[in-house]
Amino acid sequence: MNLLVISDTHMPEKARQLPRRLIEELPTADMIIHAGDWKSLDIYEQLKTSAPVVGVYGNIDEEDIRGVFPYKQKVECEGYTIGIVHGHGEKKTTEKRALEAFEEEPVDLLIFGHSHIPVLRYFKKTLLFNPGSVTDKRRLPFYSFGKITLEKDCLHAEHIFFKK
Repeated sequence: MNLLVISDTHMPEKARQLPRRLIEELPTADMIIHAGDWKSLDIYEQLKTSAPVVGVYGNIDEEDIRGVFPYKQKVECEGYTIGIVHGHGEKKTTEKRALEAFEEEPVDLLIFGHSHIPVLRYFKKTLLFNPGSVTDKRRLPFYSFGKITLEKDCLHAEHIFFKK
């Protein structure tokens, strides 16, 4: 199963359309995961034409998005439990807040956003993954999103870094 993972699209403020590099990958996706800060449901409408979309709301998302997506959610894919949360809040790091959101319900893979900083590392037995942002790289040299391949006995996660 091929997952495309994005977060922090902040559209239309940060971009009028999804970047070409992401659009090129959409046909390869079996599922798309968005880790919040959509800003507009138009993004959801566009993405769902390529594959099923699951996601959560972020701190800048208003009631229209909060009415469609939860604060956090878990999904099962190919025998893996995936936790999704934006990671916003006060105090602590984004990573710590994301981990705390699922401390009572362990997950194999924890997808989060908020910081716009790409992350790919393990914390104990959980793979932490932040795709970065396809529209707002902040001080980083590249925009980014994630690709995750799930197979029965293999999980492969990577970032795709690109310039506009």
